[in-house]
Amino acid sequence: MKKPRNLSSKSANPKEQTAPTPVSSRNPFLERIKGELDRLRKSERAVAEFVLAQSLEVLNLSIAETASRVGVSQPTVARFSAALGFSGFREFKLRLAQSLAAGVPFVHQDVNPDDKMAVVAQKVFDSTIGALMSVRNHCDPARIQQAVDILAKARRIEFYGIGNSGIVAQDGQLKFFRFGIPSVAYLDGHSIGMAATVLKRGDAVVAVSATGRTSDIIGAAEIARECGAAVIAVTPGGSPLSKQADIALNVDVPEDPDVYAPMTTRLAHLAVLDVLSVGVALALGPSLLERLERSKRTLRDKRIGLPESRA
Repeated sequence: MKKPRNLSSKSANPKEQTAPTPVSSRNPFLERIKGELDRLRKSERAVAEFVLAQSLEVLNLSIAETASRVGVSQPTVARFSAALGFSGFREFKLRLAQSLAAGVPFVHQDVNPDDKMAVVAQKVFDSTIGALMSVRNHCDPARIQQAVDILAKARRIEFYGIGNSGIVAQDGQLKFFRFGIPSVAYLDGHSIGMAATVLKRGDAVVAVSATGRTSDIIGAAEIARECGAAVIAVTPGGSPLSKQADIALNVDVPEDPDVYAPMTTRLAHLAVLDVLSVGVALALGPSLLERLERSKRTLRDKRIGLPESRA
């Protein structure tokens, strides 16, 4: 039997709360929740709206108390957490707490507000170098070889990414189309979803995501595989996207993209795509050299004032 709502002290309707917790609208984790509102079920959306209105208060509520305040069941709160990619309400609250603790998001996790510029530069470079070394040391050569084999034989390659990951996807497209492989980058959810539906066997997708929890990317990867295309994911290990891919190239960088701008993660993703492009170039062999030389001549003709040796 369903328990009656607790109406003894505060209204169960979050819209009736008179003093919502003031939280910066620039908080990327809360912005992510806002972006998911249209995708959620009606009851799950009520939980999301309560979280957005009472973010700090939610940290001190149990799943039962949250359900009572919103006027939904506890399983609904659990489904809301799962819809955002979390294993449960406890993990969701942990990520919410981390986000709120940062206040207005820092631009870089290692930099302090009172650091001198010389220290800032050193920290940013050291963080980037450390992240690249870590990804290099933990990469799986066998998976990279499998990805290269797929891309070298692909009839068509599509790169999917949104936000900062979209920049990486576009960079990948610019590298691979020079090889004579039809390539395109899609950078918004609607285009990604539609593009995936027309893929065929022999096509390949490179899906890039700093979190591995972006619903549009995950959905497109699933559609692409159903259509017979091979999906290569550049994303954190164990993420929903990595589990949806044929080949997961795990990029685990100690940077929380829900709080910080994904700087080192983005550079690590770019490096992985560089590895793939070099691998594909080697796999294509001598037949590629003439095409690349023609491209070089085209670029050389557009440069002014450089000696031939540097053009």
